[in-house]
Amino acid sequence: MDLMLVGLLSLTACAGLAGGRNSYFVCSYDTVWEAAVESTKGYSITALNKTDGTIETAWIEMEGQKRPYGVFRREGFGNIERARLTVAVKKMDDVTSVNVLETRQRWHDRGGASQLATKWWAVEPSEQITNAVTEKLHLRLKEKGCEASS
Repeated sequence: MDLMLVGLLSLTACAGLAGGRNSYFVCSYDTVWEAAVESTKGYSITALNKTDGTIETAWIEMEGQKRPYGVFRREGFGNIERARLTVAVKKMDDVTSVNVLETRQRWHDRGGASQLATKWWAVEPSEQITNAVTEKLHLRLKEKGCEASS
């Protein structure tokens, strides 16, 4: 039982940034870290840890996309979504990597009278937001003389 729990926790930790946008730069960790912090300045930052290389923003609520569900393609109970960013900066052998991940959720995406109908459900992240933050990061690092690596 304990072994299953450890395995599940390790999978959850590894999957935490799965699906994010990865970028690699031939540049010092400190320079990339500063650019990553600058690139998230428009957001309310809730966690900033240079040692771990993580930046997390607060949830922002917004009107969401219309997403009908079920056989009859009904609308949900509302159209509210929330999103937050997680940025991870890691020093590798000769490059520094940056992972930008947007986590997006929708309120009341499912029907029914159970408690499961009234909670936040994960939905696809916004490519537009992820692209905007990634492009801002690339521009800031290019200004500092850093090269993107593939």
